Amino acid sequence: MIEVAGLGKEVQSGEGRLTILHQISFRVMAAEAVAIVGASGSGKSTLLGLLAGLDLPSAGKVVLGGQDLSLLDEDGRAALRGRLLGFVFQSFQLLPALTALENVMLPLELAGARDAATVAREALFRVGLGERLRHYPKHLSGGEQQRVALARAFAVRPRLLLADEPTGNLDAATGSQIIDLLFAMNAEQATTLILVTHDEALAARCHRVLRLVGGRLES
Repeated sequence: MIEVAGLGKEVQSGEGRLTILHQISFRVMAAEAVAIVGASGSGKSTLLGLLAGLDLPSAGKVVLGGQDLSLLDEDGRAALRGRLLGFVFQSFQLLPALTALENVMLPLELAGARDAATVAREALFRVGLGERLRHYPKHLSGGEQQRVALARAFAVRPRLLLADEPTGNLDAATGSQIIDLLFAMNAEQATTLILVTHDEALAARCHRVLRLVGGRLES
């Protein structure tokens, strides 16, 4: 599903060039669940952004679904994301001016789905929000907002789901419910999952754990 080879990322800082990631290489097979763990500042979120083609590496390459992201322009990478990827973020990333239903419909409409409203409604019922379709994010709890985010991510039936600290803004009980739901929906759709987390117990639920230490993949 995804191949990473010799991936490196450097940025310019006030003290010169700063290496965030150094010589990262791994593969993730279809339908595999992989956790990326590491301390704050180890490069987890930077790596996730590179995997999604939201940023470009300083060295190496990311091959997603057989396509080398470095060979695509920004529009090409965006189109590939639209076809293959779903995202779940720590901060939910819902549009405040749209209802729960409209938030889930948006990526479907952007993909040209004719039945966007029906698919979005079914996805929200799946996450237990069938009675909250017309509610705006500000009227939903944190757990409910993350359920909307899950519905939005899975509604497009992505081949690869990228989740960045999906329970980071939730209390333990709510976070546990969200994770159970994420893994259940992931299994239903046989989606490949890459999960960034600092939670070792959560990481242990994945098939495999990749550990970043100081921007390097620990062997």
